[in-house]
Amino acid sequence: MTDQLPDRLSVDPKSPYHDADLLARGVGIRFNGEERTTVEEYCVSEGWIRVAAGRSLDRRGQPITIKVKGKVEPYLLNAGDPAKAD
Repeated sequence: MTDQLPDRLSVDPKSPYHDADLLARGVGIRFNGEERTTVEEYCVSEGWIRVAAGRSLDRRGQPITIKVKGKVEPYLLNAGDPAKAD
């Protein structure tokens, strides 16, 4: 597998942008220079992330998300050694 991350990635398994293998390796997001750990979905080319809006849920039990615009920088958490999963 390459270290190239997709332009868009989602943690929702129902999304067409979901990639379970890549998420299992670990993906980190730097948004406007700050580490973010609660990102549900991101798009680098359009410059936005989706994050949960508090604890509120929709009628299907999924968290309600809001889109926040800014500079998105995804990276692999274990880029050096894929066999080493700390």
